[in-house]
Formats: sequence, C-alpha cells, structure tokens
Amino acid sequence: MSSTDQLTPFGRPMLKHFLFDPKYKNLNHGSFGTYPVQVRAALRKFQQDAEARPDAFIRWEQPRALDEARVAVAKVLNVPTNECVFVKNASTGVNTVLRNLVFNEGDVIVYFATIYGAMEKTIISISETTPVRGLKVEYQFPISHDELVKRFRDVVVGAKQKGLNVRLAVFDTIVSMPGVRFPFEKLVEACREEGILSLIDGAHAIGQIQLNLAQLDPDFFVSNCHKWLYTPRGCAVLYVPIRNQHLLRTTLPTSWGFIPRPDSLPTVRSVLPSPESPKSPFELLFQFVASTDDSPYLCTPTAIKFRQEVCGGEERIYNYLEQLANQAGDIVAAALGTEVLQEPDLLPGQVSQIRRCAMVTVRLPLAVGNNNNNNVSNNKSSHTTLLSPTVVPDVIDWMQKTMVDKYGTFVPVFQHGSWLWTRLSAQIYLEKSDFEWLAGVLKELCEKVARGEVSGEEKAKL
Repeated sequence: MSSTDQLTPFGRPMLKHFLFDPKYKNLNHGSFGTYPVQVRAALRKFQQDAEARPDAFIRWEQPRALDEARVAVAKVLNVPTNECVFVKNASTGVNTVLRNLVFNEGDVIVYFATIYGAMEKTIISISETTPVRGLKVEYQFPISHDELVKRFRDVVVGAKQKGLNVRLAVFDTIVSMPGVRFPFEKLVEACREEGILSLIDGAHAIGQIQLNLAQLDPDFFVSNCHKWLYTPRGCAVLYVPIRNQHLLRTTLPTSWGFIPRPDSLPTVRSVLPSPESPKSPFELLFQFVASTDDSPYLCTPTAIKFRQEVCGGEERIYNYLEQLANQAGDIVAAALGTEVLQEPDLLPGQVSQIRRCAMVTVRLPLAVGNNNNNNVSNNKSSHTTLLSPTVVPDVIDWMQKTMVDKYGTFVPVFQHGSWLWTRLSAQIYLEKSDFEWLAGVLKELCEKVARGEVSGEEKAKL
C-alpha cells in the first residue's frame, strides 16, 4: 500500500479498491468474502518469492512472515501472539480441536440446531469412531438470546441428570443461515459455570464485529479471516489459550510438528523448523503443515493495514456494517411486505440483539406447507404464495440462478421453518441504494414464483 492512499468514503467510492466485475453487484460477502487490490499485490509477491527461491522462502522467509501475521491478528483479537495460529478455514479449526480431544464413554458434545452443516457432520463423524455423542439444542428462529441460553442450560442439566458428562459445547458467534448474532458471550460464561469446554465457531466473527478474547476467555476459538477481514481464501485464525494447548498434539493432516505421547514409538525429529527455535510446541505444531500455499496467512498484516489506512480503523468499519445491514433489512422487508428476522415481541425502541452484526435475514412472501400450518396462517397475507415442500428446492435453485444470470448479483435463499428467507450482507463497498435495487429484484422474482413463471422442470413442478 503506498503512502499516497487516503481514507476512502464507504459505499460506491470504495469499489475502486476491490476486484469485482463492473457488471456484478456483490451482495453476498458473507459466504466467501473477498480482498482488495492491495492484498492481491501482497499475495502475488509472496507467491513469486516462493517460486523464485523455494528452499530459502519455505524454510526461513515464510516462518518470519508467518510470525508477523500472527502478531497482527493477535492484536485484533487482543490476545498474546503465542495463543494464535493459522489454519485453512473454520471447519479445519473445529475439526483440529475435536479430533485432538480424547473422549470417554458418557462424554457428550452439546451443539445448537442452527450449527453450520459441516460442523454437525463433523460431530456425527467423530461419534462414529469415538465414544462421544452429540446432543442438540433444538429451537427455531425467531428466538431471544436469553431463551437460547436457557435452552442450552436445560439440555446440560438434563444430560447430567442422566449421568452423562458434557465435555464440550460448540456454538457460533454469528449463525450462517439465518444470518443472526448468537449469544456467544453468555454461552461462554454458562460453559465456565458448568465446567464445560467452550469451542466457538466464529467463522463470521473477525472483521465483522468487535472481539476481545482476553476478556471473553473461551477455551477454543476459530474465525475465518478470508470472510470479513479481507485476506485471501483460505485463512483462519485458531486461538487456544495456553491452559489448553497441551490438548492439541496434531494438526490435520498430521505433520512435522506432531507432539507424541511419552510412551509412543520413537519418532523422526523434524527438519522444519529448527530444534533451536524458541517457540512453544503449540506454535511449532502449526508452523509447517504439509506442502501447501500458505501465502494467504502472510497477507494478514496487509489486510489489517488496509482496514486502518484506507477504511479508517476497525470501529469505523463495524459501525458502518451494522448500520447498513439494519437499513438493508428494513428496506427489503418493506418492499416485500414481510419482516426482518429478530426477537419476538421486541418493544419499540429496543435494540435487536440478533441484528447486531453485518448480516440480516428477511422473510420472503413464500410459505412452505399447507393452509393448516398454524405458523404460516398466523403470518399469511394476501400476497403470500404457498409452496408445496416438494418444489421448494427447485424454487430456491431457480431464484438463485436467475439472480446471477439475469441481474448480475446473488443473495442466498433458504428455508427456515415454514418460510423462505434471504440473507443480506452489508459491506464497506455497498450502500443503501444497492439494497433498494435488490428489493426490486427480489419482489420481481417472488411475483414470478407466485405466477408460476419459472423455467424448465421447475415450472412443471409448481
């Protein structure tokens, strides 16, 4: 980044720093993220250096750059550098923690109904090969933060009454679908009180909301830097406080930093890194994990510098994202004649806790089920379209593909409960007018679904 860069206003002027097709409006930052031109330059420089002098770069230059990246990301999280390492993504981080823990008969992992699908599959997979079992906290949005914590405590109490050992709880900072903020702060506190390890899947956290892990003090935390912090994919930070680092002895895949038990067979000493390194076994464990392109990790300082020098700092970004997300949700819901997903019975003037983030979820006027469904009947208006459950996947597929092919944009459409919803992502290169335009697109698509004006096999099924 050159010294001539100046603070850029948020909204349309910020687009000059990003790499989008001029004919494409990126309204789904939450799924895959993106990064600015300055970060691309850093990425290519690291990749060029690696190919120019492979041994010198991989053996000595990359570890130094990796340490600089760890220092930078630790400052954002407000934790010591020796408690932060990088992994490829949040799924890798959660898997790394879960597959390192030793489970016994009667152990239980508690998780929530809206857990990211890959994480639930991970828990199921582990339950097939170890004695641990998953126990789900059932619920459906809309629901308040307090009620979510209550249901968690009820599940924990019920498990203990059955003689089970609740070993660990897995939960989000911000749920992916629907896009809502989760009561992770209160859940960490509840885990501490109950003697349960807390594993936070913060895939959407770093770069989207303010974080202070020193104050929060979870047992494990992982967050994708490539979603909201503007690093290239895949790059995620895994935070493990020193008190828990002894629980992690291998990466995925197991590599040179593996920490064997004292009674294990003799192992070959690693040639990467040097045995004279002053770093802890935990830090060395994640320093070299197979021969992969780790240059996205090394771009973290450049991404953070961009956020400071071009965007005006973390707090300015967070405030803009949350404000724009709330405006976007209200704009789209008003155009569709529906509602934004928030706590039930929220009083005028009250702040929605689940909307305190950069994503917002809006109900579409598309219901699923039949006229006897009470949840639908209570919210049904004259412009609601009732869909048979059998056609829902095709309607969703048609709407999403049409957004890309005809309108040059994309927002996720998904079913939650008895309705179809859409998730909107605010970002510094977007502004209110983008969501006013999207509101018209979604309204037109919903009207076409209501009239059966979809194409091909989908039309035949409606």
